[in-house]
Amino acid sequence: MRLNELKAPIGSNHRKKRVGRGEGSGHGKTSGKGHKGQLARSGGSVRPWFEGGQMPLQRRLPVRGFTNISHKDYAIINLDVLNKFPDNTVVTPKLLKSTGIIKKTKDGVKVLGDGELKSSLIVKAHSFSKSAQMKIAEAGGRAEVI
Repeated sequence: MRLNELKAPIGSNHRKKRVGRGEGSGHGKTSGKGHKGQLARSGGSVRPWFEGGQMPLQRRLPVRGFTNISHKDYAIINLDVLNKFPDNTVVTPKLLKSTGIIKKTKDGVKVLGDGELKSSLIVKAHSFSKSAQMKIAEAGGRAEVI
């Protein structure tokens, strides 16, 4: 038997401490809260991040950068991924999602011009890079902005 394996005998655990029930209980008068001060008052607890009136850490740290509220987060695909579709296929975000090329459409789908396109496709997306539009046109397809 080791110290960490010791357990209290059944029935030896006491019930909850009853405070404020007279001096004879051992927890009367100030009920274990000491004399005066914030923690002795009713409702006198402090927030976990409260620093006693000192300038809090979250206000001492510098603020860096900003969040652009009009930023669009596109699901990005490259042209070489579109080679798996046969000629004259209409490639839409719904088709890309159903074939598993993209997981989420986010704020839209953007096509980038990385790689070569070998089949003529009608690509419908929310945004295109200039090189992607040129390569789609060279392959005999069309790039349509939704």
